[in-house]
Amino acid sequence: MKNETVVGIHQPEHLPWLGFFNKISQSNIFVLLDNVQYEKNYFQNRNRIRTKDGCAWLTVPVLTAGKQSQLIKDVRIDNTKNWCEKHWKTISYSYGNAPFFGRYSGFFKKNYGKKWNHLAKLNESIIKHMIKELGIRVKLVRASDLDVHGSSTDLLLDICKKLGADTYLSGVSGRDYLEENKFKKENIKVMYQDFHHPTYPQQFKPFVSNMSAIDLLFNCGKDSLSILKCEKKVCA
Repeated sequence: MKNETVVGIHQPEHLPWLGFFNKISQSNIFVLLDNVQYEKNYFQNRNRIRTKDGCAWLTVPVLTAGKQSQLIKDVRIDNTKNWCEKHWKTISYSYGNAPFFGRYSGFFKKNYGKKWNHLAKLNESIIKHMIKELGIRVKLVRASDLDVHGSSTDLLLDICKKLGADTYLSGVSGRDYLEENKFKKENIKVMYQDFHHPTYPQQFKPFVSNMSAIDLLFNCGKDSLSILKCEKKVCA
């Protein structure tokens, strides 16, 4: 009897939050949905980190003028702005004293020292690294590398069929638009993510939730995966 294949799908976000990696941790195959329209001023090009003053947005400037309908994979970064140096300084200033900053910061310092032209490639680089450091075993696939078609439910279903999915793992918001009957006809189960944000020690109090997952990694190190999977509420 073959093992069940669970496919999760999501747009490649920038410095994603815990729920993003919780979803990946429940998937056998995770698809970066880079062949759909880019959403301006959403989490595809920005996210928040914890600072002594509360939180700060780290936003990657992108070129959107005259490109209202561009796909995520085609979005180019506006490198006329010195965003790399600013992001790295903000991260190092905010987490320099975090327990595990020294262990995990090298990648980010190197990553922000590179010149990135496409947002999706930058995001994928960070996501792949976080998956590795968190210890998640999953196959990562770009939707743009698959010969898939359609929109909304039809696109998600086509991806699942292409990858031989037994189960499609949807985010909670999928309940509002997903046409489950189409999956049922293809004998693919639909499962909805049930993520409850854990608490864990942060450098600054009070605890602020919904930060980028680097907040968890820098503060909790090797315990991060069990925390984001909600197997434990705090790290040692």
